[in-house]
Amino acid sequence: MSATPYELRARLLQQAEGILMTRYQIEHDKVRENLHMKRDKDPSIDIDSVSYPSYPTTEDIIEEAKKLYNFVQTK
Repeated sequence: MSATPYELRARLLQQAEGILMTRYQIEHDKVRENLHMKRDKDPSIDIDSVSYPSYPTTEDIIEEAKKLYNFVQTK
């Protein structure tokens, strides 16, 4: 059974969101782990100066879905 265009778009958005959320979580965990390692060596490190990755926006998810759609459309 073939997916309707709406179902395809919904699946691509879900997949794009999953990709970006996984990427975000990995980068967030890396920053947090590096911060903990640095604080173990130097407890005076200011944790407010740490730059965490940005949470994926709706626009980011749509852009990622477009990339997936373009891939699906190529032969």
